[in-house]
Amino acid sequence: MSTTELAWFKSSYSGTQGDSCVEVAVTQQTIHVRDSKDVTRPHFAVGREGWSQFVGFVGSAPRA
Repeated sequence: MSTTELAWFKSSYSGTQGDSCVEVAVTQQTIHVRDSKDVTRPHFAVGREGWSQFVGFVGSAPRA
């Protein structure tokens, strides 16, 4: 699937300044992640299980 066929969106936690944001696109099997500042660069993809583990880890990390 090409990046133009994916429905990309930014997190609601992303600021309005356009800095340090990532975009994700969800398919049935995979979560695609890219840099919102340069969408022409390659993105990476991870399976749903790996994404769930990542989100669980980030969500349980202590806040600074």
